[in-house]
Amino acid sequence: MDTKDFIVIEDIYGAHNYHPLDVVLAQGKGAWVWDVEGRKYLDCLSGYSAVNQGHCHPRLVRRLQQQAKKLTLTSRAFRNDQWPLLAKELCELLGYEMVLPMNSGAEAVETALKMARKWAYQKKGVPLDQAEIIACANNFHGRTISIISFSTEPLYRNEFGPFTPGFRVIPYGDIESLQAAINPNTAAFLVEPIQAEAGIIIPPPGYLKRAYEICQQNKVLFIADEIQTGLGRVGKLLASEYEEIKPDVVVIGKSLGGGFVPISATLSSREIMGVFKPGEHGSTFGGNPLACAVAREALKVIKEENLPERAATLGKYFLDQLKTIKSPHIKEVRGRGLLIGIELKPEAGGARRFCEALKEAGLLCKETHDHVIRFAPPLVVKEKELRWAFKQVKRVFRQLS
Repeated sequence: MDTKDFIVIEDIYGAHNYHPLDVVLAQGKGAWVWDVEGRKYLDCLSGYSAVNQGHCHPRLVRRLQQQAKKLTLTSRAFRNDQWPLLAKELCELLGYEMVLPMNSGAEAVETALKMARKWAYQKKGVPLDQAEIIACANNFHGRTISIISFSTEPLYRNEFGPFTPGFRVIPYGDIESLQAAINPNTAAFLVEPIQAEAGIIIPPPGYLKRAYEICQQNKVLFIADEIQTGLGRVGKLLASEYEEIKPDVVVIGKSLGGGFVPISATLSSREIMGVFKPGEHGSTFGGNPLACAVAREALKVIKEENLPERAATLGKYFLDQLKTIKSPHIKEVRGRGLLIGIELKPEAGGARRFCEALKEAGLLCKETHDHVIRFAPPLVVKEKELRWAFKQVKRVFRQLS
């Protein structure tokens, strides 16, 4: 079958909840992928940063195969020999005392929300069922009912109500709004250190540090959603490190599974995470030995191959190169590490047509919020590959101007 055949079958039988580019991928290695006709593309999305280690990393392939032959699932009704080791390694790596494993990023965010509410009732003295959590406009934390309840994106909310109460939304990057929103019932402030889905929005310098301080002063948990920005993507292990803060709760996922298996985690202190008691929260697949074994190796690859440092160096190079493009369509080029966005002016006709042209040039990118082209290649990408990518981007902007 060829590309058209696969697209027809998917459109007939698959729910139409995505609008993918018309490329059907069949193979991947490192920063590159190939379609069913054998055409080669540089992956500049990395599965929304889930493939930081590169496609089919040989170490992860070996570890997956080894564990798959031994034991894949026990549920948490029994113990297994991989989850305790991953828990220890994650806590030691990120500097936390306890961790709770889940599968998707949305599940890990839900874990943080439930934990914050229970903590507020048990430790802060908030009246039962009155806890509030503050989030930011243009956030993206997932698509469950509770999470879209505090989304400001109409596409995620329309005809999905009624919504979960207990959330307050403030402008991103606005310290005064955060201060004004906090009240005695505020349990937590949930924030992305960089808003990736919103178009690579970086808050003003000092914002995260000041927000953290305000939360500490008011006994409010500071929850950092590092699902896309964490584990090396932006040039440090966590994006929060840029402002030298340690969130009370941090949420990670995506590249924790190395692009092989879904696994996510919520980390915190013993005082905060200790509010959970047996039976109150969990997941059949959360902490399964297959995912944990792969995640342990995925973390080793991040550390031993210096992926955060690579992201910092190569990201600066690529960002600097992209900023040299002269086009009447470009409003701004911004980013940190290998998480970069080109924001287009409204009259450019939307980012989708640029992504389609880039696909024809051999680059797979994704538009976000209509007017931003996102670049997030695997962290194993080489400088010469980014140099080639820059030439294609420059040529496409010249063609479409």
